Amino acid sequence: MTELILTRYIHFLGIMIVFAMVVVEFVLIQKQVSRKLVKKLFVIDGIYGLSSLIVVAAGLYLWFGTGKPEAYYNQNGLFHAKVGLFVLVGILSLWPTVFYFKNRKGASDDVITIPSRIKKIVLVELVLLIIIPVLATLMAQGVGL
Repeated sequence: MTELILTRYIHFLGIMIVFAMVVVEFVLIQKQVSRKLVKKLFVIDGIYGLSSLIVVAAGLYLWFGTGKPEAYYNQNGLFHAKVGLFVLVGILSLWPTVFYFKNRKGASDDVITIPSRIKKIVLVELVLLIIIPVLATLMAQGVGL
């Protein structure tokens, strides 16, 4: 029981950090920013990435280890939608990550123009991250079986 509670806690904590980092990214992204801010965005994006790995690791452990029986997840369409949306968020996050990585080096006072599609991508990530808990809540109530 303690193992299950701890795993769920780690999973939820990871989810909250993921969401927080994407919100911070969205708020900080402007049309033009200093390279210093791009470096900060790169660090924030790194925290987001590590938190995503924690979410995935804890989620897999809940799925195949200490959570409900495997069949509960395997047969639930909402679970597959939830996982699919999380994977889509991860794929979308590659564009901002690559942009921050490419533009993080140089003089701190350089001005960097962030393409508008980067902010749009982060907004889509946020929307998808807001939908995922709705699916999880429905799934926890047995919807989708």
